[in-house]
Amino acid sequence: MKKFLKWTAIAFATVVIAMALFYGGMRLNDGPVEFVPWFTISVGGPFRSGELTASPDDWSFLKDREEIEMETLNLNTSKTIWVSVVDGRMFIASGRLNTRIGRLWKQWPQRIVDDDRVILRVDDKLYEQRLSRITEGPDIVPVMTEISRKYGNGSPGSELAVTGGFVWLFEVVPR
Repeated sequence: MKKFLKWTAIAFATVVIAMALFYGGMRLNDGPVEFVPWFTISVGGPFRSGELTASPDDWSFLKDREEIEMETLNLNTSKTIWVSVVDGRMFIASGRLNTRIGRLWKQWPQRIVDDDRVILRVDDKLYEQRLSRITEGPDIVPVMTEISRKYGNGSPGSELAVTGGFVWLFEVVPR
């Protein structure tokens, strides 16, 4: 039994060290790590490539785009995110923030409160932007409906998800 516990502890420590090295290595990458096109590890290092481009007045060209990359400047990391476009305005939502695992897993929304600057990378173009949190108002239902159409089952969006804090909703605005 003692030998079993020893080898179990060694195996566990090896896995933990390997994961830490892998995670640290991902943060050195230029953007989120992608192993295969349909499976993106949504953590990476800061952007080192791409052309700085003026922000468009209308983000409608991203309406049917599934994912883009976002670097949060205060975390010095990048991630792959889903986006929604309503009336030419871009929105980003982050869910599960009222759960313990959600708060540990998704740190960027809470950090945006301290520093709202982000860089978006779309087709090798970089857009310096800010994220403005929306907690109430007429934009919530149309945006949540668009998110549901694009990523969910197409049912109407729930205002309660945002006002109740389960989903943090941000509008992408120019710097």
